[in-house]
Amino acid sequence: MIRVAVVGAGGIAGACHLPALRAQAHRAEVVAVADVDRARAAVFAREHGIPRFYGSVTELLEQARPDLVHLCTPPGRHAVQAIECLKSGAWVWIEKPACRSLAEWDAITAAEGPGYASVVSQHRFGSGARHLKEIAPLLGRPLVAQCVTAWYRDDDYFKVPWRGRFRTEGGGPTVGHAIHQMDVMLSIFGDWAEVSAMTATLDRDVEYEDVAMATVRFNTGALASVVTSLLSRREESYLRFDFADATVELRHLYGYRNENWTATTDLWQPPDDEPSSHGAQLDVLLDAYEKNERPPMSARQGRQALELATAIYASAHRKRPVTKAELTVDDPFYHRLDGGAWTS
Repeated sequence: MIRVAVVGAGGIAGACHLPALRAQAHRAEVVAVADVDRARAAVFAREHGIPRFYGSVTELLEQARPDLVHLCTPPGRHAVQAIECLKSGAWVWIEKPACRSLAEWDAITAAEGPGYASVVSQHRFGSGARHLKEIAPLLGRPLVAQCVTAWYRDDDYFKVPWRGRFRTEGGGPTVGHAIHQMDVMLSIFGDWAEVSAMTATLDRDVEYEDVAMATVRFNTGALASVVTSLLSRREESYLRFDFADATVELRHLYGYRNENWTATTDLWQPPDDEPSSHGAQLDVLLDAYEKNERPPMSARQGRQALELATAIYASAHRKRPVTKAELTVDDPFYHRLDGGAWTS
């Protein structure tokens, strides 16, 4: 049995991670939970039948000695906690956004061995996205993509103490919400070369954007528009891929099944109907653990969407196009998405 621990006893852990783990009960056992609020960890453990609870990651790693840690804490804590898990020898699966900057992601990756770090990117693992990636080479040259995350978050959403600030959340909806749609787009259209973007804070009392728009040029020459909003009363997640010989579209909100996809080609015949979910990705992650192989959404794959988000922030701030080659360790946006520098 793979010994699994959950760090962070908030909503995402109970709503998404525990159901995924229950579906893997034949090979994964949840042995512990930790939260900075020890009382909340105790309640979570009791509700979900978890035998041990702790008030810190350090205590959990030393006493429970898990093989795999599900990191469900606020983004500002991810890098430090992920590195601590990796140094203990555990694998770590990190909720999105994986961290606050490319610098932090590279530090996480550098701490790997023997364990690996992977980021939650569940929309890559539904049957629709998997099928599109498989047949994409047969659909002709990629030409145009549309990537829309039109969601709604009211003022109360940002009253959670760690939300609304670069230091604690890393960034706004570009990195915290749209990153899922962008990740699927990148999995199909590949690497990008240049980004031109604008961001605005139109209606929420936050440090970062509540709206962003970007144009992306890919290495292939294909172009994409990326629209992100937390002000859209009619919520929708939308992806459109125009190839030379076909158009494929996906309309959903927080998760999809095959019925949410449409295509203009007879090649569109997904062999199964696996919904996009934490469970779909966890299944693949545990397969990699059992084979002791690098899992999907680690290293370069795990960096892709964060890299594009970084370019969007940098372009909007500089009011000019940004190329991937610019995002080096010498660029302030490599270290922090508002272009500053962490002081602690």
